[in-house]
Amino acid sequence: MKGPRMLAACAIAAALAACNSPMPSGSGGVLPQNQREPAGADVHGAQAAIKELALPPQKPLTPNPEYAGFPRYVGTLGTRQIEMKLGAKTDEPSGLHGEYRFAGSPNVILVAGDRDGDTLEIEESNDGTHITGNWVGKIAADGSLSGERMDPDDSNGQPFDLHPAVAGKALPPTPATGATGATKAPPAPSLEPAPPAPPKNAVGGTSNVIIGE
Repeated sequence: MKGPRMLAACAIAAALAACNSPMPSGSGGVLPQNQREPAGADVHGAQAAIKELALPPQKPLTPNPEYAGFPRYVGTLGTRQIEMKLGAKTDEPSGLHGEYRFAGSPNVILVAGDRDGDTLEIEESNDGTHITGNWVGKIAADGSLSGERMDPDDSNGQPFDLHPAVAGKALPPTPATGATGATKAPPAPSLEPAPPAPPKNAVGGTSNVIIGE
């Protein structure tokens, strides 16, 4: 009788050993501890996607009261009318900053950059964080701004042409050039001799009229 009992015991031990062996992947069983994803792992980027969806949407920018007194320019960007407020930075002699908006829009786009003599280079951002465009142009003697606005990769160029909206409110001149916004010099005195003075009794250019008769 010992023979059959020994065979049964061996069969039970083999079954228990099989239960303790790791399950092959894809069999529907639980993976062993050393093959499981660590706790908190971002499987397939799901957690990052959830966090991104949970972020509030970026609100459109509204006019900054600090720019209210900046020189104001009006004109066109491509085929659209725009208004720009652009002024000098207080901490950078050549720095410029401000904002612009399309006609009829309550929202603004920020701009900031530099000028080098009559050359203007500024960048724009519609959310205050990401660069959405580049502006490169010239500053004319009368304060007008003209050039080209491009996307961040320098594609999709559009011409811009802006003029001071208020006389005398153009960008101040830089110390290097002093040309922009400078007042015109008075005309040089004429070298032609002055015309002779008419006779004392002349009336309307006629000298043969006697006064008092």
